[in-house]
Amino acid sequence: MPNCYIETLGCQMNKADSERMLGLLSELDYKEIDKPEEADLLIINTCTIREGAADKAYSNLGRWNKLKEQRPNTLIALSGCLAQEKGQQIQKKMPYIDIVFGTHNLHRLPDLLLERIKSGEKQCELYEKLPEEIPETPIIRQTTVTAWVNVILGCNFNCTYCIVPQVRGREKSRSLDFIKQEIEKLVADGFKEVTLLGQNVTAYGLDFNDNTSLASLLRNIHDIEGLERIRFLTGHPHHVTDELIETVAELPKVCEYFHIPMQAGDDETLRRMARVYKVDKYIKMVEKIRSLMPNAGITSDFIVGFPGETEEQFLNTCKTIEKIGFDSCITAMYSPRTNTPGAKWELDPNLKVSADKKQARIVHINALVTEIAEKQSRKKYPVNSIHEILIEGRSQRNSAVWSGRTRSGKVCNFIGNPDKKPGDLVKVKVEEVNPWAIKGHIIE
Repeated sequence: MPNCYIETLGCQMNKADSERMLGLLSELDYKEIDKPEEADLLIINTCTIREGAADKAYSNLGRWNKLKEQRPNTLIALSGCLAQEKGQQIQKKMPYIDIVFGTHNLHRLPDLLLERIKSGEKQCELYEKLPEEIPETPIIRQTTVTAWVNVILGCNFNCTYCIVPQVRGREKSRSLDFIKQEIEKLVADGFKEVTLLGQNVTAYGLDFNDNTSLASLLRNIHDIEGLERIRFLTGHPHHVTDELIETVAELPKVCEYFHIPMQAGDDETLRRMARVYKVDKYIKMVEKIRSLMPNAGITSDFIVGFPGETEEQFLNTCKTIEKIGFDSCITAMYSPRTNTPGAKWELDPNLKVSADKKQARIVHINALVTEIAEKQSRKKYPVNSIHEILIEGRSQRNSAVWSGRTRSGKVCNFIGNPDKKPGDLVKVKVEEVNPWAIKGHIIE
């Protein structure tokens, strides 16, 4: 039986794609292993959202070339967003890459692999856009309690810093029936929680033009027997409607958690980013969420050092973060991506933010985000408070400790009970609080 190793970089969508690759390969009797040096097939599922992610992919490919020199029959495949963007060029520079496929033709992996083995010739196939009908593929899950479920692919926005529309295509929603069938099977297999995924999950169903929406999808899957929790990410503020917020508040199984990237807290920067909303709209969205769900988890993404960002505009972003009081934020220094307006602006010395300023701003904003996250943790999860936790498994740092999440998304590590197991919902009493997690013990 041949074996394979997949290295996954980037977002949850890539993790879900890797599970689909494993499902497809299983039909060719490939078995997953965790040692690349012993693999017959090495696949790197790449990300290109920032330069660092691409650099990591190149580094891995370089190491794999050395493995291939020792085991010449080993096959190397390049997939994901970086492959979709630059797959042909990369294969020319790194001729030891046997197979290249992109984000739009993942379902073609078995055919490309068999053709490479049969003909001995390298394969490179990249679709310009998604097929009219999104192929349903087998999946081998890497988890046992929580599962990713793709519901929409692509993005219709044209943010000036972002390459996602180029490598993931325009929005295309999956059939509600296929989604429901997938979740029903997950529940039958013992999964308790699903996270609905999309580059812009809050736009789900809009391309159907029949009043289907993320809110209607949540209502449709809510009553699946055995399903305990439902989450969704990542959304865009433009599509977080009152209907969606009210639906989350109303449905018991839908967790009170919103990851809605803001990217900047200054109106002029948002305009130049083409984010199609202003700070006030985002704040009103947060106020609506908290009016119905006071303890909802609200997290976001921010970019510092976007071309043209002045010190005043950066400080406006910091003030906005402080005013909103996020539970946590993912932050990054601006990284120019090919063929985006931002990349052109980065070449303008009057707009480019220096590396030193970017570094100073990321340090400042990270300290602020950590401070606010700790305040929110202590406010929402005070010592001796009790919270419902879904057990996901053992803590990565201590196998004697269970780990799970609150409904609002906070990681919780707690002393286990020999009668409990992954998938159980338990009550945990908080003993310690830090910005990113809480600790406690199970109470009956």
